[in-house]
Amino acid sequence: MRYNNIIFDLDGTLLNTLYDLKESTNFALHKYGYPERTIEEVRMFVGNGVAKLIERALPDGCENPDYESCLRDFKADYKIRMYEHTKPYDGILEMLEKIQYAGIKAAVVSNKFDAAVKELCERYFGKRISVAIGESENVRKKPAPDSVFRAMELLGADKEKTVYCGDSDVDVETAKNSGLSCIGVSWGFRDRKLLEQMGADYIVDSAYELLSLLLNK
Repeated sequence: MRYNNIIFDLDGTLLNTLYDLKESTNFALHKYGYPERTIEEVRMFVGNGVAKLIERALPDGCENPDYESCLRDFKADYKIRMYEHTKPYDGILEMLEKIQYAGIKAAVVSNKFDAAVKELCERYFGKRISVAIGESENVRKKPAPDSVFRAMELLGADKEKTVYCGDSDVDVETAKNSGLSCIGVSWGFRDRKLLEQMGADYIVDSAYELLSLLLNK
């Protein structure tokens, strides 16, 4: 059965945001005198929203007295910095154009804060993405299925013809909690082995392979 709708994760799936996330994390850590983090450390910290990113980056996490200030300063810096090095992964724009032409509707659901998700999707993808949903106070973060269900509602999608696509363990869990099949992408912030262990239904190694799966399923 061919899918008519696809819901994408954003960071590590459509956009390589890692360097800008690292820079804003280290901006906030440095401001309060804490050790900076490497790009590989930040790679493992992301996936559960920016509050969890800062919690993981700070000594003593959210118990640290500077936690709230550090999170606030991270968000302020990232809002300025988030376009410096961020870019779509190879082949992503062409893939989105071709699935749109084929009548497959696409949405983005992310644990990044909602304003940034909407800005990034508008800047890089425009009308290629029909719905973009990020973290907000009244919606539980992934792996809870709430934002996926909201995206499906806005797309007018049904479960049987909708697939979820992401790069991490959080994404595989999100797909399972939503009752959707999961396409794992190996080019993101986690590796193929983890996606296999988590039970992704498909794993692709390029945007071209993803496109072929969607059009020929």
